[in-house]
Amino acid sequence: MAPDTAEHVGNPSERIDTTRPHSARVWDYWLGGKDNYAVDRDLGDQVERAFPHVVAMARAGRAFMRRAVAHLAEDAGIRQFLDVGTGMPTSPNVHEVAQGVARDARVVYVDNDPAVLAHARALLASTPEGSCAYLDADLREPGKVLARAGRSLDLGKPVAVTLISILHFIEDDEDAVGIVRRLMEPLPSGSYLAISHGTDDVGGPAVRNAQEAWNRTVVTPLTPRGRERFTELFFTRLGLEPVEPGIVQPQQWRPDAPLDGAEVPYWVGVARKP
Repeated sequence: MAPDTAEHVGNPSERIDTTRPHSARVWDYWLGGKDNYAVDRDLGDQVERAFPHVVAMARAGRAFMRRAVAHLAEDAGIRQFLDVGTGMPTSPNVHEVAQGVARDARVVYVDNDPAVLAHARALLASTPEGSCAYLDADLREPGKVLARAGRSLDLGKPVAVTLISILHFIEDDEDAVGIVRRLMEPLPSGSYLAISHGTDDVGGPAVRNAQEAWNRTVVTPLTPRGRERFTELFFTRLGLEPVEPGIVQPQQWRPDAPLDGAEVPYWVGVARKP
């Protein structure tokens, strides 16, 4: 397998458009990061005015990622992670969580966002025992993602695929379920899938207003999905077995702190391939 690598196309900083807001940079702003521009902060503030809980939503989704990866590394014994749609580096990242449990964990990050690629080096500080690679690739081409990830991961052994806050940017006519199927089908039994996904069946009109404000402004529109649709598309149709507590809001998935009662317009789940 190849050593730690970052695959770039040209100079990613030259491909960054600072005149329009971008989802990864807006999320970075909500998470308290510094890798964003005024146009991203303006949209972030606009959405927050429509839905005041959006910052808590973004942070709850990130906290779910940390708990899910820790569970997969510690309780399920997973040592290989494929994180697709990585977004801006926000510590702790997947490799920091996984290698905090098992220093020999191998992680491949995948994103095609030039702003994210410009900060890829921040993702490559692996432990000596493990590995951390970064791919410039698109979730919509799962075959290419797996082929290139196979240079760093042993795809004959279980892999945890994490799709955190990414599938709601794939519209139905882009065959979202087919994309996930093509990611999971080649992987062996004992592999896992972890997903967080935006919804409009939690939070009422304020959530729908915020989503409409988002879709009027950004390049990548949001396609919210309800709990039943989310479960059917990404777990039931693929024959995956959700682990406890099933499909819930992010703060309800194996919480490590008392719940504050706030609703979060996300559904999350972790499932095992039998």
